[in-house]
Amino acid sequence: MSTLLTPAELTALVDAGEVRVLDVQYSLAGDGPSLYAAAHVPGAPHLDLDAVLAGPPGEGGRHPLPDPDVLQEGLRALGVHDGDGLVVYDQQTSLGSARAWWVLRWAGLTDVRVLDGGLAAWQDAGLPVTTDVPAPATGDVTVHVGSVPVLDAEAAARVAQDGILLDSRAGERFRGETEPIDAVAGHIPGARSAPMADQLQADGRFRSPEELRDYFTGLGAENARHIGTSCGSGVTAAHTALALHLAGFEATPYIGSWSHWITDPERPVETGSGG
Repeated sequence: MSTLLTPAELTALVDAGEVRVLDVQYSLAGDGPSLYAAAHVPGAPHLDLDAVLAGPPGEGGRHPLPDPDVLQEGLRALGVHDGDGLVVYDQQTSLGSARAWWVLRWAGLTDVRVLDGGLAAWQDAGLPVTTDVPAPATGDVTVHVGSVPVLDAEAAARVAQDGILLDSRAGERFRGETEPIDAVAGHIPGARSAPMADQLQADGRFRSPEELRDYFTGLGAENARHIGTSCGSGVTAAHTALALHLAGFEATPYIGSWSHWITDPERPVETGSGG
């Protein structure tokens, strides 16, 4: 069973009543709810990345792990039940939906798939969208957090030295040439640059598993003892973890990522091309 679905495959699953679809449209500007309000897949409630899939920004970074109770109540409010098959989508690039894919698996939900290309692919296939907001009955899902591992700062530093730590930010941010969001520029020493954009086709869909495997093999994944991912705040890191999964590699994200790393001035900072 592929983690990615095409619009046609999703339509068949919805028609058969086999999955629950969740909208995770999201951008760094925090306008996911307004994107949802403008258009979404019929019947899909909105899963708010900032409010449900992350805790409040602070010492844990800009998008730390969510409080388990908040996550559970947020999912129940969307009608999620134990054992549900879930399909998540965002507007195009799978950035928000990858974060959902990872957090939901961390919370113990095992059947989570992603609509490749998101709402853009859905609309390109000629399928309908709506502005109607569904009102699902409250679900009963119980989360079991920690069901997949996560890196903290110390573990990320070790992986950068003993394995490979792939940084998903744009190359100029990784190299420390510019930093438009966080207070310090650079990257974790030993990390390797793996920009999210390199993992996608021009239309926002993932590159093929074969292409992704070649790409990550070129970065050292084939022989790595451990693979970790990082980014600015743990959203794009989840996207690269999903891309690695599609390529046949399993990776552990550093959810705090750079925005957490720099909260301790004693942690070293590297600039330039890195590992």
